[in-house]
Amino acid sequence: MTYALSAALQAAVFQQLYTDPEVVRHLGSHIYDALPFGTAPALYAQLGPETVKDASDATGHGAQHDFTVSVVTTQAGFTAAKEAAAAICTALENSLTLTAGHLVSLAFTRAVATRQGEDARRIDLRFRARTQLN
Repeated sequence: MTYALSAALQAAVFQQLYTDPEVVRHLGSHIYDALPFGTAPALYAQLGPETVKDASDATGHGAQHDFTVSVVTTQAGFTAAKEAAAAICTALENSLTLTAGHLVSLAFTRAVATRQGEDARRIDLRFRARTQLN
């Protein structure tokens, strides 16, 4: 088992989202690992929780990463959040380059859209990545 590639995977996901033209068209630069202080933007994405399991095999040490990217909005309705979520899913279909090890696979697994109180909406996108040390 290895957790060694978790930071490299997170950095690659962040970089992909931050530089993808469609994601930027919907979210601008409002893609965060941690929210900045002050008032949150009306629409943003945040890298979220991750669960990692051993995926080592005869070819080497590896891990399965189940991680969340959340889209949150205070705009009326779910439309803007769903459009941003779709752009995120499409952006993560492209190959990612890790600074260490390599990405074996990355797949969307599910989404859950919920209301957060009276004024906010949230879509949690779940992805599964398989990484391996070189």
